[in-house]
Amino acid sequence: MKFPFKVLSTVALTAALTISTAVPAGLVSANETSAADFTLSLMHSNDTHANMDSAAKKVTAVKEVREAKPNALLVDAGDVFSGTLYFNKFLGQADLEFMNLMGYDIMTFGNHEFDLGSSPEGHQALADFVKGAQFPFVSSNVNFSEDANLQGLFSDVISSEPANGKIYNGIIKEVNGEKVGFFGLTTAETASISSPGNVKFEDYIEEAEKAVKAFEGMGVNKIVAVTHIGYDDNPNVDNDLSLAAQVDGIDVIVGGHSHTQLNEPVIVATDETGAEKDPTVIVQAGQYNNYLGTLDVQFDEAGKVVGQAGELIKISDKAEDPEAAVLLEKYSSQIEELKNTEIGAETVTALENPRTSGDSTEPSVRKNETALGNLITDGMLAKANQYNSSVIMALQNGGGIRAAIDAGPITVGEVITVLPFGNTLATMEVTGAELKEAFEISVGQYPAENGGFLHVSGAKVKFDSTKPAGERIVSITYKNEQGTYTEIQDSQTYTIATNAFTAKGGDGYTVFAKAYQEGRVTDLGLSDWENFAEHLTSLGTITPAVEGRIVDVDSLPPVTEWEFEKKYNLTDDKKKKLVVNKVSFINVEESAKIKNGIWLKNSAVLQGKGLKNLSVRVTPKKEPIIVDFSGAEVKEVIIEKRELVELRGAENIKKISYRK
Repeated sequence: MKFPFKVLSTVALTAALTISTAVPAGLVSANETSAADFTLSLMHSNDTHANMDSAAKKVTAVKEVREAKPNALLVDAGDVFSGTLYFNKFLGQADLEFMNLMGYDIMTFGNHEFDLGSSPEGHQALADFVKGAQFPFVSSNVNFSEDANLQGLFSDVISSEPANGKIYNGIIKEVNGEKVGFFGLTTAETASISSPGNVKFEDYIEEAEKAVKAFEGMGVNKIVAVTHIGYDDNPNVDNDLSLAAQVDGIDVIVGGHSHTQLNEPVIVATDETGAEKDPTVIVQAGQYNNYLGTLDVQFDEAGKVVGQAGELIKISDKAEDPEAAVLLEKYSSQIEELKNTEIGAETVTALENPRTSGDSTEPSVRKNETALGNLITDGMLAKANQYNSSVIMALQNGGGIRAAIDAGPITVGEVITVLPFGNTLATMEVTGAELKEAFEISVGQYPAENGGFLHVSGAKVKFDSTKPAGERIVSITYKNEQGTYTEIQDSQTYTIATNAFTAKGGDGYTVFAKAYQEGRVTDLGLSDWENFAEHLTSLGTITPAVEGRIVDVDSLPPVTEWEFEKKYNLTDDKKKKLVVNKVSFINVEESAKIKNGIWLKNSAVLQGKGLKNLSVRVTPKKEPIIVDFSGAEVKEVIIEKRELVELRGAENIKKISYRK
């Protein structure tokens, strides 16, 4: 067996990270490792998210590894819950039966294990999952003491004789006569991106240091952290690279949360200052049961890592295990029946759910308006208005929209897969200033993706991505009873609708969390996917469209795609077509007649043959001029203050120029 090193040189974890293939000083090469050295073999998974269709093939992969390495341990780094119909139907029990069948040894909790905390049953499904497990759980920075369902399952100790179906701070496993310590960490972001309820999260660095010290005090010098904090997530919160650099004594990190596909193990061999440290091996196996990770780590007598080798086994390449295939049929048959039930609606074209895949120039449900997001929020607004007619708009976080819908008849399965988290509809009282603060959070990371990006119904939002985060909102308008749009006023209170997750401050919406804490949120208890299905059914045939509800004014979309509220036809008194030589939209102080044109206060100069005062009207102060160019031959339009302008009917414009 070869143990080639791949070394991560940590210059500054909050800045740049560089990867080197050099062997750090003090580490022996693979060929120099002693026959007396101990090798720990692991299999690992993470972020499987109830993707069960490949379960029988995964069983084959596990059996093949165990045949070659009988003492290999099988570890999961969290987020078994949420994501497909298997979870919606079986609440983790289908996954658990296969995990027990495969003989998992250890698991830690992901943020999605806490998704059901706001349901009437609380964390009952998670408690049932834990109690039914034929393996123990490790969790060092999660406090379960105030949760009625989970508190009796947790022991804040490191156990050398852990019981199945229980949660421990850490456990010790004996492998080939050697003691190996395992502890678990869950991202602190869980408090804002899931629904943990009374479950609390403690500082991951402090708890990791405590765990390492405790293991070493028990004579254990080979230590594995099973983490759900992300490989390279925000270092100001938590991630594996920071953990490896800051906490001495961790030999291996089996990670999750960021869905990172590490085709080879990564080695951190320097601390946060750049000084050399004993190496830490980091692995992560992507997502959705696509891969089974394997890792062999070689230790010297002092418990220092001296060699490693690892790879990802592609599950789809394996044959199904016959016994597992029969077991899977018990679940998949019910899922197929559910998937195939049509709801009575069809879409003319696919309802896309784009992601950037790391390219910020590409569209994404987490940073751009989508037709699917529009339909979801339209359904939320319609349902909320049945209970409270004063609701003016509905909001849906883009991170909660999980899948596309194919063209053709829409099924129950597709709807649930789009909205898989079991959220409920809530209404909330907020001021205009609070709404603006929320939308600043929504677009604050643009053009990067943000799971909290808000899709909207009943309103239009304009922002300027060239401005600093927190100063980007240009305007928020809502559709009034007359069918026109009114500017949100900071001091006025409005009623809006969103899902309970967002209403309680999910995705970092502290402004909404404050409203929730002050009793300004009403959870209607209505299932999000059922509301969506009802709305789609009411529409029957769906023609998807992006409508300009959320517009970055810096993106300068074609004028013909802009919406406006009032139309002014450029025709003379005899309804003859006028010729407009030039239209300049600028910010001017007074209205006045000019030669061959009209000068409008706070709006525009229109110059062209035959223009009269009757041709257009001055718009109210601080509102944009809105002009319909239908019926006019327009040679040029120059937009100098684009935030003051909304246009349509400009297909015949010869030239459009933009000036900041």
